[in-house]
Amino acid sequence: MDHVEVAPGRALVESGELVAGSMARSAAGLLFDGAAARVRLDDRLAAWLRRTATAADADLPAPVPRRGRCRAGAALAFAAELSVTRAAQGRSVRSDGFLARGPGDRAPADELAEAVVLAAADTTEEWRVRHLGYLLAEAAVSPDLDAAVVRRGLRLAGELTGRQLVLLAAVGRRERLPLPMAPVPQDPRGWTAWGALEDLTDLQRRGLLDPPPARPRPGGAALPRLRPADLRPTRSGVLVHRLLALDFVRDDAVTAALADLA
Repeated sequence: MDHVEVAPGRALVESGELVAGSMARSAAGLLFDGAAARVRLDDRLAAWLRRTATAADADLPAPVPRRGRCRAGAALAFAAELSVTRAAQGRSVRSDGFLARGPGDRAPADELAEAVVLAAADTTEEWRVRHLGYLLAEAAVSPDLDAAVVRRGLRLAGELTGRQLVLLAAVGRRERLPLPMAPVPQDPRGWTAWGALEDLTDLQRRGLLDPPPARPRPGGAALPRLRPADLRPTRSGVLVHRLLALDFVRDDAVTAALADLA
């Protein structure tokens, strides 16, 4: 059987099959053989993801384990996947220079994509890879978010635990999945509930969720009890939720994270 040489960038995206499933091969075909694909991407967006894949295939720093390489490829496959959805929703690729190459033959989008590829390769929580890829797709159709704001969102997301991202997803979908009305425990004895409360309090302290953590009152008066239903995303919380497309976090994962607070 003849050996068929696969373009390096295409090989990277196809390797994402280990993490993203068979969709990765479809995404690779869309990026590297668009004429044969049943759907099309904007030429500028496809060229951006294609050159990102090609550069990453050559430049991933050593030592990157095989699994890390697969995660990098999967992130780009997920970016292509959501890009198809955003196009079907009528969201056009931005034309404000985000994808335009400038000094050093680099575009602002190239810097962001490199950061996402490295973050995907480095994470061990592989469900995050989907949302890192989605960040690229969302940034490409969001002219109201400049490159610096997108990088801020990526940095904020990278500082959060997986459960914090799921809790942020829970608050973001409160209109269709109501949040519990029962107050969260103030001093939980079980480790799971304690860890969940720490995660929640940290989200408030970081300014991603309102209200902020309650402060001790003069005279030792009792602190108000916080109910999940009282939570609202702040501007920073909305940014992370939007960029990572946290609407796509599974409902069962949200239910489990809220149960951890009980």
